[in-house]
Amino acid sequence: MTAAIDFTPSTELRADLRAWRTRALIIGIIGAILCAVGFFQSPTQFYRSYLWPYLFVVGMAAGSLAWLMLQYLTGGSWGVVIRRPCEAAVRTFPLVILMFLPILIGMPNLYDWTHPNLVAADEVLRHKSIFLNTRFFLIRSGIYLFGWFFLGRYMNRWSAREDAEGGTIPNSKMGRLAGPGLVFWGFAVTFVSIDWVMSLSPHWQFSTMYGLLFIAGFALGSLALQITVLVFLSRRAPMAGVLTPRHMHDLGKLMLALVMVWTYFSFSQFLIIWAGNLPKEISWYMERLNYGWEYVALALIVGHFALPFGLLLSRDLKRNFKLLASIAVFVLLMRFVDLYWFVIPDATKAGFHPSWMDLATPLGLVGLWLAYFFHQLEQRPLMPLHDPQLEEALEHGR
Repeated sequence: MTAAIDFTPSTELRADLRAWRTRALIIGIIGAILCAVGFFQSPTQFYRSYLWPYLFVVGMAAGSLAWLMLQYLTGGSWGVVIRRPCEAAVRTFPLVILMFLPILIGMPNLYDWTHPNLVAADEVLRHKSIFLNTRFFLIRSGIYLFGWFFLGRYMNRWSAREDAEGGTIPNSKMGRLAGPGLVFWGFAVTFVSIDWVMSLSPHWQFSTMYGLLFIAGFALGSLALQITVLVFLSRRAPMAGVLTPRHMHDLGKLMLALVMVWTYFSFSQFLIIWAGNLPKEISWYMERLNYGWEYVALALIVGHFALPFGLLLSRDLKRNFKLLASIAVFVLLMRFVDLYWFVIPDATKAGFHPSWMDLATPLGLVGLWLAYFFHQLEQRPLMPLHDPQLEEALEHGR
């Protein structure tokens, strides 16, 4: 049966993908030009405004890698339908690595611990200098980014061989790497959150939930992206006859679960720190619950939890392509708000005073990333041709 289906993007779908790629590229170029203007106007503000949308882009690529490995590890037809969009997102890692260069250049503008005179005068910074120093930071960042890149390259290479040759060897090889790869992925995301975000405020002691928040956020954001892409693909052949409400229902349930997981981690961190009355840890929340930031926190409670949670409880909504895509897009917007709330108070040490560059940098980064993503998406058939679970995934939707 599957042999009769041509999963190559149709002419109409290719035209749609290229149209969206062109739009994303235009937005990205406009955003990049505005970023260049902002850099010359205020380099410090530029780097502050650059970090949080960069984390969003990293989350889309790295989160998609996690879903890819999880599907190889656990199986299930739910993962077959998102495999090709995930692979396309993972193939954007060369661009993601290139986008890290402004962070590399702007480290002195972002991180106090990069200044030897400040470290020498501060006992806490001296104590943490074994870990928080420029050389070790760069080594760790290289391990995260290139580790994800090589995992994604391995998965994509064997996936291409599976399409060309068939058989069980490619799938089994990807499955054997998926377990250790997920372990590496979890540690990498945890240390990314510590190195790139928590160290913005190096006097803040620790949080046992901090890395888990980023793990849940990366997973939720990337899944919302995949749902949005699948709904877009479902409008044209070949996916119009493949994707069904049952597939979307499965993915909608996963998104609901991750909304609850993110909320659990967020509330657990708040409860542990606040109820424990830990002065150095409470300071992190005091910056985010005062001076205008309390309204952003309220928006997260309503928009990142209450609204999607309430809506995704509906079975009918999860089976409705347009409504589910609308919730997914809204979740992606709230991921921006969440990362902004994490990064900017520590980066600025001031109240809620958004800069116009807080809009320009997401336009530039996300626009360019989406343009590259759409380019990658049309390079391969939209379903894995010889995946052992392909037939099951197609039957599951009927």
